[in-house]
Amino acid sequence: MGKPRTKETQKDSRGRTVSRQLLQWHPAFCAGMQIELEEESENLSFDREYQLGRKPKQIDLLIVKKEGTQRIRKNIGRIFRKYNIIEYKSPKDSLNVDDFYKVYGYACFYKSDVRSADSIHMEELTLTFACHKYPRELIRHLREKRKYHVRKTEEGIYYVTGDYLPIQIILLNRLSVEENLWLRNLTDHLEGEEQAERLVRAYQKHKDNTLYQAMMDIIIRANREQFEEAKNMCDALRELFAEELEEKYQAGESKGRQEGRQEGRREGRQEGRSELNRLILKLSELGRTDDIVKAAENPEYQEQLMKELGV
Repeated sequence: MGKPRTKETQKDSRGRTVSRQLLQWHPAFCAGMQIELEEESENLSFDREYQLGRKPKQIDLLIVKKEGTQRIRKNIGRIFRKYNIIEYKSPKDSLNVDDFYKVYGYACFYKSDVRSADSIHMEELTLTFACHKYPRELIRHLREKRKYHVRKTEEGIYYVTGDYLPIQIILLNRLSVEENLWLRNLTDHLEGEEQAERLVRAYQKHKDNTLYQAMMDIIIRANREQFEEAKNMCDALRELFAEELEEKYQAGESKGRQEGRQEGRREGRQEGRSELNRLILKLSELGRTDDIVKAAENPEYQEQLMKELGV
């Protein structure tokens, strides 16, 4: 028999600290199950500490509603409670039955992965599935096998009722253009140049916001033909930022001239470039869109990326 590797300490009757080997109950239980089912062993296989899945369990997006927050008014968030688990499918992916059970399992894992038992209550969780293609087979399964009710509440949003957890399915390409411009157009099938122009006009109001930059980056990358004079993603992105970069360059040149022509050129070039925009462009060229979003929310990660890429 192998020796247990771990030990635990406790007090004896005289208050002295003593150590003893920690009993390994789980292997013994597995052995006991095999003993009890010995007569059926030819028909069964036993896997101890079976690894669930080939990849680590990872929620696409977790949205936590802060204490004291009232009901979310935005259409895609009206269903939200305190902990909201979001599963996203890209334009080429489909939402299927197994995806549903996988994410439902994530909710159970999330609820149980706490230090204090029942510190996250099941009634505080919701599930949101966001996809581009209508999940016909999944909805049929939910209605026929689970006896759930699936109803459209507004354009692109379907509520699934009949389960303990509030559940919604969001069809991104069917959302309201007025209410959900950006999520609706997060696609590789943009609805013509008119829609592209609408996005550009909306983007110009938020061009300093790295979240909007990340969205515009991927939309341009996926819909090159719909953006006039956009030969490729990088050119289009630089075109969108051209005015901003030029203003900063001119400001830098002006400051540099006050400190001397030669020094001014150097300072002007340095001041004229925004480190943040350089980082965004570099990440865009590398196709690291997720890092753009993460850098927008985490200044320390932003600095780490600048050092990594030499920005």
